[in-house]
Amino acid sequence: MSANTSTESETRELLQDGVLQLERIGHVLLLTLNRPEARNAINGEVAASLGAALELLNRDDDLRVGILTGNGAAFCAGQDLKAFAAGEPVIPRENPHWGFAGFVRHFTAKPLIAAVNGYAFGGGMELALACDLIVASDTALFGLPEVKRGLFAAGGGVPRLVQQLPAKIATQMVLTGDPITAQTAERWGLVNEVVDGKVLEAASIALARSIAVNAPLAVQASKRIIATASFQSTWNSEPWEQIGRELDAVFASEDADEGSSAFIEKRDPVWRSR
Repeated sequence: MSANTSTESETRELLQDGVLQLERIGHVLLLTLNRPEARNAINGEVAASLGAALELLNRDDDLRVGILTGNGAAFCAGQDLKAFAAGEPVIPRENPHWGFAGFVRHFTAKPLIAAVNGYAFGGGMELALACDLIVASDTALFGLPEVKRGLFAAGGGVPRLVQQLPAKIATQMVLTGDPITAQTAERWGLVNEVVDGKVLEAASIALARSIAVNAPLAVQASKRIIATASFQSTWNSEPWEQIGRELDAVFASEDADEGSSAFIEKRDPVWRSR
Protein backbone atom coordinates (compact mmCIF):
# COMPACT_ATOMS: atom_id res chain seq x y z
CA MET A 1 0.00 0.00 0.00
CA SER A 2 1.41 3.40 -0.94
CA ALA A 3 1.83 6.14 1.66
CA ASN A 4 -0.84 8.19 -0.09
CA THR A 5 -3.30 5.27 -0.13
CA SER A 6 -2.60 4.65 3.56
CA THR A 7 -3.28 8.30 4.33
CA GLU A 8 -6.61 8.21 2.50
CA SER A 9 -7.57 5.01 4.35
CA GLU A 10 -6.81 6.68 7.70
CA THR A 11 -8.91 9.68 6.68
CA ARG A 12 -11.91 7.46 5.86
CA GLU A 13 -11.52 5.62 9.18
CA LEU A 14 -11.53 8.88 11.10
CA LEU A 15 -14.72 9.95 9.37
CA GLN A 16 -16.66 6.77 10.14
CA ASP A 17 -18.11 7.82 13.49
CA GLY A 18 -18.71 11.40 12.35
CA VAL A 19 -17.55 13.11 15.55
CA LEU A 20 -14.68 14.70 13.61
CA GLN A 21 -14.90 15.72 9.97
CA LEU A 22 -11.75 16.12 7.88
CA GLU A 23 -11.41 18.02 4.64
CA ARG A 24 -8.32 18.60 2.55
CA ILE A 25 -8.17 22.05 0.97
CA GLY A 26 -4.95 22.10 -1.00
CA HIS A 27 -2.14 22.02 1.59
CA VAL A 28 -4.59 22.71 4.44
CA LEU A 29 -6.36 20.14 6.61
CA LEU A 30 -9.67 21.36 8.05
CA LEU A 31 -10.70 19.53 11.23
CA THR A 32 -14.31 20.12 12.27
CA LEU A 33 -15.65 18.95 15.62
CA ASN A 34 -19.04 17.45 14.82
CA ARG A 35 -21.10 17.00 17.97
CA PRO A 36 -23.31 20.09 17.69
CA GLU A 37 -26.02 18.47 19.83
CA ALA A 38 -23.45 18.32 22.67
CA ARG A 39 -21.87 21.72 21.86
CA ASN A 40 -18.89 19.78 20.48
CA ALA A 41 -17.92 18.64 23.97
CA ILE A 42 -14.97 16.27 24.17
CA ASN A 43 -15.65 12.58 24.83
CA GLY A 44 -13.49 9.53 24.24
CA GLU A 45 -14.35 9.26 20.55
CA VAL A 46 -13.48 12.88 19.86
CA ALA A 47 -10.20 12.60 21.77
CA ALA A 48 -9.14 9.51 19.81
CA SER A 49 -10.13 11.09 16.50
CA LEU A 50 -8.39 14.41 17.18
CA GLY A 51 -5.21 12.63 18.21
CA ALA A 52 -5.25 10.49 15.07
CA ALA A 53 -5.95 13.53 12.90
CA LEU A 54 -2.89 15.34 14.26
CA GLU A 55 -0.82 12.25 13.48
CA LEU A 56 -2.15 12.38 9.93
CA LEU A 57 -1.18 16.05 9.72
CA ASN A 58 2.27 15.24 11.10
CA ARG A 59 3.02 12.46 8.63
CA ASP A 60 1.66 13.88 5.40
CA ASP A 61 4.25 16.14 3.77
CA ASP A 62 1.59 17.54 1.44
CA LEU A 63 -0.31 18.97 4.42
CA ARG A 64 1.28 22.15 5.78
CA VAL A 65 -1.34 23.80 8.03
CA GLY A 66 -4.25 22.57 10.14
CA ILE A 67 -7.46 24.43 11.03
CA LEU A 68 -9.63 23.36 13.98
CA THR A 69 -13.25 24.51 14.14
CA GLY A 70 -16.66 23.28 15.30
CA ASN A 71 -20.08 22.62 13.79
CA GLY A 72 -23.06 24.49 15.20
CA ALA A 73 -23.29 27.26 17.76
CA ALA A 74 -20.18 26.34 19.76
CA PHE A 75 -16.52 25.85 18.97
CA CYS A 76 -16.24 23.48 21.93
CA ALA A 77 -17.84 23.47 25.38
CA GLY A 78 -14.94 21.52 26.88
CA GLN A 79 -15.12 18.12 28.49
CA ASP A 80 -18.36 16.17 28.11
CA LEU A 81 -19.58 16.05 31.72
CA LYS A 82 -21.81 13.05 30.99
CA ALA A 83 -18.77 11.17 29.72
CA PHE A 84 -16.84 12.36 32.78
CA ALA A 85 -19.55 11.09 35.12
CA ALA A 86 -19.51 7.74 33.32
CA GLY A 87 -15.74 7.45 33.76
CA GLU A 88 -15.04 7.80 30.06
CA PRO A 89 -11.46 8.98 29.42
CA VAL A 90 -10.86 12.15 27.43
CA ILE A 91 -7.14 11.38 27.18
CA PRO A 92 -6.52 8.59 24.63
CA ARG A 93 -5.72 5.38 26.51
CA GLU A 94 -3.08 4.23 24.05
CA ASN A 95 -1.44 7.66 23.83
CA PRO A 96 -1.78 9.41 27.20
CA HIS A 97 1.18 11.66 26.33
CA TRP A 98 -1.13 13.47 23.85
CA GLY A 99 -3.05 14.96 26.77
CA PHE A 100 -6.65 16.16 26.95
CA ALA A 101 -8.63 15.57 23.76
CA GLY A 102 -5.56 13.96 22.19
CA PHE A 103 -4.56 17.53 21.41
CA VAL A 104 -3.27 19.83 24.15
CA ARG A 105 0.11 18.07 24.58
CA HIS A 106 0.27 16.65 21.07
CA PHE A 107 2.89 18.78 19.38
CA THR A 108 2.99 19.18 15.63
CA ALA A 109 5.46 21.40 13.80
CA LYS A 110 2.70 22.13 11.29
CA PRO A 111 0.99 25.43 12.26
CA LEU A 112 -2.50 25.13 13.75
CA ILE A 113 -5.25 27.74 13.48
CA ALA A 114 -8.32 27.74 15.72
CA ALA A 115 -11.38 29.04 13.88
CA VAL A 116 -13.59 29.80 16.87
CA ASN A 117 -17.29 29.92 16.06
CA GLY A 118 -19.50 30.64 19.06
CA TYR A 119 -18.02 29.96 22.47
CA ALA A 120 -14.84 28.21 23.59
CA PHE A 121 -15.20 27.33 27.25
CA GLY A 122 -13.05 25.23 29.56
CA GLY A 123 -11.37 22.49 27.57
CA GLY A 124 -12.64 24.15 24.40
CA MET A 125 -10.60 27.24 25.20
CA GLU A 126 -7.65 24.99 25.99
CA LEU A 127 -7.90 23.58 22.47
CA ALA A 128 -7.80 27.12 21.06
CA LEU A 129 -4.86 28.06 23.30
CA ALA A 130 -2.95 25.02 22.04
CA CYS A 131 -3.23 26.37 18.49
CA ASP A 132 -0.73 28.86 17.11
CA LEU A 133 -3.23 31.40 15.77
CA ILE A 134 -6.90 32.18 16.44
CA VAL A 135 -9.52 33.61 14.09
CA ALA A 136 -12.83 34.23 15.85
CA SER A 137 -16.38 35.02 14.85
CA ASP A 138 -17.73 38.30 16.20
CA THR A 139 -20.05 36.36 18.53
CA ALA A 140 -17.34 34.13 20.04
CA LEU A 141 -16.74 33.97 23.79
CA PHE A 142 -13.65 32.66 25.58
CA GLY A 143 -13.55 31.44 29.16
CA LEU A 144 -12.11 29.04 31.72
CA PRO A 145 -15.08 28.55 34.10
CA GLU A 146 -13.61 25.54 35.93
CA VAL A 147 -13.24 27.35 39.28
CA LYS A 148 -17.02 27.89 39.28
CA ARG A 149 -17.38 24.09 39.36
CA GLY A 150 -14.76 23.26 41.95
CA LEU A 151 -12.13 22.43 39.35
CA PHE A 152 -9.29 24.18 37.54
CA ALA A 153 -8.17 24.25 33.91
CA ALA A 154 -5.88 21.22 33.94
CA GLY A 155 -5.39 20.94 30.16
CA GLY A 156 -2.74 23.64 29.97
CA GLY A 157 -5.19 26.53 30.08
CA VAL A 158 -3.72 28.29 33.12
CA PRO A 159 -0.08 28.66 32.00
CA ARG A 160 -0.95 29.15 28.34
CA LEU A 161 -3.43 31.92 29.09
CA VAL A 162 -0.86 33.74 31.21
CA GLN A 163 1.69 33.35 28.41
CA GLN A 164 -0.70 34.66 25.76
CA LEU A 165 -2.38 37.55 27.64
CA PRO A 166 -1.14 40.27 29.99
CA ALA A 167 -0.70 38.53 33.34
CA LYS A 168 -3.30 40.57 35.23
CA ILE A 169 -5.97 40.01 32.56
CA ALA A 170 -5.26 36.28 32.39
CA THR A 171 -5.21 35.95 36.17
CA GLN A 172 -8.59 37.64 36.47
CA MET A 173 -10.06 35.26 33.88
CA VAL A 174 -8.62 32.20 35.64
CA LEU A 175 -9.65 33.21 39.16
CA THR A 176 -13.14 34.52 38.36
CA GLY A 177 -14.03 32.04 35.63
CA ASP A 178 -15.72 34.88 33.74
CA PRO A 179 -15.54 34.88 29.92
CA ILE A 180 -14.39 37.59 27.54
CA THR A 181 -15.73 38.50 24.12
CA ALA A 182 -13.91 38.02 20.84
CA GLN A 183 -13.42 41.78 20.60
CA THR A 184 -11.77 41.93 24.03
CA ALA A 185 -9.63 38.92 23.16
CA GLU A 186 -8.48 40.65 19.99
CA ARG A 187 -7.71 43.87 21.87
CA TRP A 188 -5.42 41.98 24.26
CA GLY A 189 -3.75 40.01 21.47
CA LEU A 190 -5.25 36.60 22.20
CA VAL A 191 -7.11 36.57 18.87
CA ASN A 192 -5.48 37.44 15.53
CA GLU A 193 -8.66 38.47 13.73
CA VAL A 194 -12.38 38.87 14.46
CA VAL A 195 -14.70 38.38 11.49
CA ASP A 196 -18.37 37.96 10.72
CA GLY A 197 -19.36 34.38 11.40
CA LYS A 198 -20.44 33.92 7.79
CA VAL A 199 -16.86 34.34 6.59
CA LEU A 200 -15.03 32.63 9.48
CA GLU A 201 -14.06 29.56 7.50
CA ALA A 202 -13.00 31.58 4.46
CA ALA A 203 -10.90 33.95 6.60
CA SER A 204 -9.24 31.02 8.38
CA ILE A 205 -8.45 29.27 5.11
CA ALA A 206 -7.01 32.51 3.68
CA LEU A 207 -4.70 32.81 6.71
CA ALA A 208 -3.72 29.14 6.40
CA ARG A 209 -2.90 29.57 2.72
CA SER A 210 -0.74 32.60 3.47
CA ILE A 211 1.34 30.27 5.66
CA ALA A 212 1.19 27.23 3.38
CA VAL A 213 2.66 29.16 0.44
CA ASN A 214 5.95 29.44 2.37
CA ALA A 215 8.74 26.87 2.60
CA PRO A 216 7.46 24.02 4.83
CA LEU A 217 10.79 23.21 6.49
CA ALA A 218 11.39 26.87 7.32
CA VAL A 219 7.88 27.31 8.73
CA GLN A 220 8.17 24.17 10.86
CA ALA A 221 11.60 25.12 12.18
CA SER A 222 10.26 28.54 13.09
CA LYS A 223 7.35 26.99 14.98
CA ARG A 224 9.65 24.68 16.93
CA ILE A 225 11.81 27.64 17.94
CA ILE A 226 8.73 29.63 19.00
CA ALA A 227 7.42 26.67 21.01
CA THR A 228 10.61 25.91 22.91
CA ALA A 229 12.74 29.04 23.00
CA SER A 230 10.39 32.03 22.96
CA PHE A 231 10.09 32.16 26.77
CA GLN A 232 13.81 31.73 27.40
CA SER A 233 16.21 34.62 27.71
CA THR A 234 18.25 35.16 24.56
CA TRP A 235 21.16 36.02 26.85
CA ASN A 236 21.31 32.32 27.75
CA SER A 237 22.80 29.68 25.48
CA GLU A 238 19.83 27.30 25.15
CA PRO A 239 17.74 29.20 22.56
CA TRP A 240 20.84 29.81 20.44
CA GLU A 241 21.69 26.13 20.51
CA GLN A 242 18.28 25.26 19.15
CA ILE A 243 18.44 28.02 16.54
CA GLY A 244 21.78 26.59 15.44
CA ARG A 245 20.34 23.10 15.06
CA GLU A 246 17.42 24.36 13.00
CA LEU A 247 19.72 26.58 10.92
CA ASP A 248 21.97 23.65 9.98
CA ALA A 249 19.02 21.63 8.71
CA VAL A 250 16.98 24.35 6.99
CA PHE A 251 19.75 26.40 5.38
CA ALA A 252 21.27 23.24 3.85
CA SER A 253 17.93 22.03 2.41
CA GLU A 254 16.87 21.82 -1.23
CA ASP A 255 14.06 24.24 -0.39
CA ALA A 256 16.60 26.88 0.68
CA ASP A 257 18.29 26.59 -2.73
CA GLU A 258 14.90 26.69 -4.44
CA GLY A 259 13.91 29.85 -2.57
CA SER A 260 17.02 31.68 -3.74
CA SER A 261 16.71 30.40 -7.31
CA ALA A 262 13.04 31.35 -7.54
CA PHE A 263 13.80 34.86 -6.29
CA ILE A 264 16.59 35.34 -8.82
CA GLU A 265 14.50 33.87 -11.65
CA LYS A 266 11.42 35.91 -10.62
CA ARG A 267 9.11 32.92 -10.36
CA ASP A 268 7.09 31.18 -7.65
CA PRO A 269 9.07 28.60 -5.68
CA VAL A 270 8.19 24.91 -5.78
CA TRP A 271 8.68 23.52 -2.27
CA ARG A 272 9.59 19.85 -1.80
CA SER A 273 9.95 19.69 1.99
CA ARG A 274 13.53 18.49 1.71
